[in-house]
Amino acid sequence: MDHMIAEPVVHRAHARDPEDDALRLECGVCGAWGAEADEASSIVALGLHALQHRGQEACGIASVKDARFHTERHMGLVGEAFGGADLSQRMPGSAAVGHTRYSTAGGSFLRNIQPMFADLDQGGIAIAHNGNLTNFHFLRKQLVGEGAIFQSTSDSEVILHLIARSRKAKIVDRFIDALGRIEGGYALVAQTRSKMIGARDPLGIRPLVLGKVGETWVLASETCALDMIGAEFVRDVEHGEVVVIDDQGLRSLKPFAVGAARPCMFEYVYFSRPDSIVNGRSVYEVRKEMGRVLAREHAVEADIVVPVPDSGVPAALGYAQESGIPFEMGIIRSHYLGRTFIQPSQGARQKGVRMKHSPNKAALAGKRVVLIDDSIVRGTTSLKLVRAVRAAGAAEVHLRSASPQILYPDFYGIDMPERSQLMAANRTLEEMTKELEVDSLGFLSIDGLYRALGEDGRHATQPQFTDHYFTGDYPTRLLDREIEEGGREMSARQLSLLVSA
Repeated sequence: MDHMIAEPVVHRAHARDPEDDALRLECGVCGAWGAEADEASSIVALGLHALQHRGQEACGIASVKDARFHTERHMGLVGEAFGGADLSQRMPGSAAVGHTRYSTAGGSFLRNIQPMFADLDQGGIAIAHNGNLTNFHFLRKQLVGEGAIFQSTSDSEVILHLIARSRKAKIVDRFIDALGRIEGGYALVAQTRSKMIGARDPLGIRPLVLGKVGETWVLASETCALDMIGAEFVRDVEHGEVVVIDDQGLRSLKPFAVGAARPCMFEYVYFSRPDSIVNGRSVYEVRKEMGRVLAREHAVEADIVVPVPDSGVPAALGYAQESGIPFEMGIIRSHYLGRTFIQPSQGARQKGVRMKHSPNKAALAGKRVVLIDDSIVRGTTSLKLVRAVRAAGAAEVHLRSASPQILYPDFYGIDMPERSQLMAANRTLEEMTKELEVDSLGFLSIDGLYRALGEDGRHATQPQFTDHYFTGDYPTRLLDREIEEGGREMSARQLSLLVSA
């Protein structure tokens, strides 16, 4: 027996307001190898704390010492689950991996919390996964048909089954064998009893960075986790790369043929922390530049520029600097709402936006306001904010989105509504302007977003980023989606041809 698992501490899960149209973050992963004095779990907990913005639903850590795994998985925030001074005693070892989660594949169940763990013939393995597999349902159905027994509804468990069923002799080769069968966007950190393995999908859709503090290697979703730990940034894990860290040091493997990278644009628009460096670009500076480009594309006569905090702040600063219109904190965000707060009535729920965002009447009264948000999804939250700003006495409200119109859903790890629920996909600009009750409405262009990222515009024949939510240009095959849309009319032969395409 080389595995000890603590029973999860059950907190009441956060109840998502059905009128809340905010995009949900994906997940955050972190791993540490070579830590002294059983400190690996504490290092990973610090990294996960920095990555808390990527998922507030649940978290977990798996550490290993003397080939024995210690795993804890909890609903709730990292600080609540892993904030105790006794963590290194509860979860000893010089190596550990961790995960903080918002569910995008599988539901909000204890059994879906990562890291996922399995005992293989070569010993235990724990895997933390950020992203979504676009052939998850196909692979799961195939594996179940072959006799596999699943303990969760998460796509991450498919990877464990593929590793277990591989005929390769070595664990790293079995891991790579499994990667060869999955599709979609992913960043993986796996821990065996003798190695830590990191991998990034062939297009680099999901981010993964490599750092080092002393003799301890660290893998994490963002550089802000390295900063929290005190680790030096070494480099990004490259698209399609597998890194293996053990007692002999670090090895880089590139087992798959890859083309140009296409990292996710929404890491810059919304997901990553402003102080992170993603694929060599400062998220904060990119967001400010998005605001500057937005000001050039959608100028308006106004008295103040007001961000929707917190994610709209850098873009609003850029807009104010470019336009010369004063920046004001016309909306104040509360950072102290309890996760488990449930509004007691429909009327209270409809007023809920004021609990999170409160208008600053002293700044807004009598002013022509440019309201800057990072994006507009369904428009429900935007409408509440516009009404709150008008109620505070604003003379005019001009809404600007620091991202292009969201026209298509995502299948790579972003919890995004179906196309029928996306505002821009179903209404003209004039209709949206009227429905949002604003004096004018403007979206950053797709070429403008590329320019903010330091490109000269979007190359139609070879896009530099994953931008399908704006363009419909999905960078990979969407096998599960294609099978779902084909439905029962698809013959076995057609399915075989689709899978082998």
